[in-house]
Amino acid sequence: MTIQQFNRHSCGHEPILSSENTILNSVLFILLLFLVSCSGGFDPADESRVFRYNEAANISSLDPAFARDQATIWATHQLFEGLVQLNDQLEILPCIAHSWEIADDGMSYRFFLRRDVTFHNDPCFPEGEGRLVTAGDFVFSFNRIKDPATASAGAWIFNYTDDLQPFLAPNDSTLVIRMAKPFPPFPGLLSMPYSSVIPREAISYYGPNFRQHPVGTGPFRFGYWKEGVKLVLTRNPAYFEWEGGKQLPFLEAVSITFLADKQAAFLQFVQGKLDFMSGIDPSYKDELLSRDGRLNPKYTNRFRMISQPYLNTEYLGILVDSTSGKVRKNPLFSRLIRQAINYAFDRGKMILYLRNNIGTPGIYGMIPPGMPGFDTSRIYFDFQPELARKLIKQAGYSSVSEMPAITLVSTPDYLDICKYIQHQVAEIGIEMEIEVSPPAAMREMKAMAKLPFFRASWIADYPDAENYLSLFYTPNFAPRGPNYTHYSNAEFDRLFEESMTIQEESARLDTYRKMEQVMMQDAPVVVLYYDQVLRFVWNNVHGLGGNPMNLLTLKRVYKD
Repeated sequence: MTIQQFNRHSCGHEPILSSENTILNSVLFILLLFLVSCSGGFDPADESRVFRYNEAANISSLDPAFARDQATIWATHQLFEGLVQLNDQLEILPCIAHSWEIADDGMSYRFFLRRDVTFHNDPCFPEGEGRLVTAGDFVFSFNRIKDPATASAGAWIFNYTDDLQPFLAPNDSTLVIRMAKPFPPFPGLLSMPYSSVIPREAISYYGPNFRQHPVGTGPFRFGYWKEGVKLVLTRNPAYFEWEGGKQLPFLEAVSITFLADKQAAFLQFVQGKLDFMSGIDPSYKDELLSRDGRLNPKYTNRFRMISQPYLNTEYLGILVDSTSGKVRKNPLFSRLIRQAINYAFDRGKMILYLRNNIGTPGIYGMIPPGMPGFDTSRIYFDFQPELARKLIKQAGYSSVSEMPAITLVSTPDYLDICKYIQHQVAEIGIEMEIEVSPPAAMREMKAMAKLPFFRASWIADYPDAENYLSLFYTPNFAPRGPNYTHYSNAEFDRLFEESMTIQEESARLDTYRKMEQVMMQDAPVVVLYYDQVLRFVWNNVHGLGGNPMNLLTLKRVYKD
């Protein structure tokens, strides 16, 4: 979890009583030692090969078809794998597919599979021994995701595939995916948990209980799960990846607890009962961080902080309308007023004083700097209050009293930021009122395009800028799509459609940048900041990287 407004995520269960917790942990630890010792080569007295972390949010399923939230994605990421994988630079690398070919017209993909990948040993197989993965397993897994009966939240990743026969297996080691129309970001979608391979035997054997009995190919396999209390994953001794002459993973087990109280989890981390902690909560923010966002010096000899950009853009969305006759009724219909608001507040101070300097000021456009191909060389709107005042006059408002007030709708957890912006825009003559709405109600109104001015965020699902640019494509108008601002620009749409025909990445990135320039000039959004991944690990933990998608990859982790 990232810092996202420190406490934006709720939890769905109460912590168990401390006495119950002590007894249960003792029992589970004995079980854990038994499970990991079965894989061989592990000293039961050696806890240094067990990685422990807490997940405040509960997990409802270990089926990758339903891996839509971070807690589930992190767990399933250890258990399941697909054709491709991402490294920490968000490059798409081989995984179960050792290579692939893309047709020149982008209408088909041909993946060539490794022949040494097996499913985890499980009772669903004859004699309990996992078999080799074949291309037919991917055909089964992908069709299952597309099947409306599965009700997978990830069915959309195959929206661009052929309707009649999208997945073919000409032989056991070759998979062909046929497209209905080109979609160059498609390989990135295949890195998501929804694209994991699963065996049909497990679905037949467990039925709906597959959520509790996952069978995959990942570096760890299922060990034990008491829902809402503890999940144990153990080393897969048949895992196919090696590094430096050693077989992955290096750990013998992963132990995940589900303590809902974040302050209690923080205390367990400080006491050394957890190896890793993600994100930060207001209850211990000032204890752990300095004003400028650095780790409190008193902790540096015990653990360290890993910080990097996160593909999450926090912004204000504006329901735009080019009908000039409505401008007097709603100043936000004027592009000049939208630009003025963008220039009117100091994002750097906002980050420093309201977020302990965690995050990056949103001056670089809608696409966050952590996205491959986009950096901090471009600046769209920085703090220029005098320019903002000139833009207001150019819009036809010679005095403050002429401009009607505007209303910004936000949830309670962003109220401090909204008040900061309210104060800053008042300095240039814009009266802004703030309306606080419950999150569920706000999501519904935003999805129906009923909010003229609203706070929102967009977290990338896959590492391609199309993820953000699709928010401004005319055919994606809400409620049928994610264009919540109802932004429409013929040149932007033309470039968007052109980009979907460009297979060569650098040329497509050039088109993406042109699209962002067109859209940001029209200013249908006010970008606030780009979020940041915060991870805290003890100094004896090594090999834990980080990436702008905030994936948790544990197969290379080891402990002194």
